[in-house]
Amino acid sequence: MFCKIDKFLNSFYRYSGYVASFFLILILVFIVTGIASRIFGFYIRGLTEYSGYSLATASFLALAYTFNENAHIRITLFLEKATGRLLKFLTFWCLAVSTFFSGFLAFYFIKMWIVSIQLAERSQGADEILLWIPQTGVAIGAIIFFVCIFHNFLKLFIKK
Repeated sequence: MFCKIDKFLNSFYRYSGYVASFFLILILVFIVTGIASRIFGFYIRGLTEYSGYSLATASFLALAYTFNENAHIRITLFLEKATGRLLKFLTFWCLAVSTFFSGFLAFYFIKMWIVSIQLAERSQGADEILLWIPQTGVAIGAIIFFVCIFHNFLKLFIKK
């Protein structure tokens, strides 16, 4: 049962990385469009804000994928020196603390998103977009990251 869930979640993290790469491509499109518009003498409002929103969304959607692929800069240099029971304890402690803080982060991003919807907050940029729209991707990315860390935490207890 856990193997099927494990495969599904690993695929889910990979697809989250694919969506993050789409937002990176959007950043490129926004920046190139902004440069081209200045060259040709017209200005499109809000492109810098949209590229910033895309950057935030791409960053948070990529967290789970990079964590699952061991691409985060973590304390592996420290853990390499440990062996046996000390290594197991340190791995457990790091994943437990990471699970707590990523859950805390996800909880407050969701809370921020809900408050932004309730208050109909708008950005202070040129386009005054509703803030819950770009916050959606960030909140979803934080949730996926929490699920990924909790998933890796549970893997410590489940033997294949």
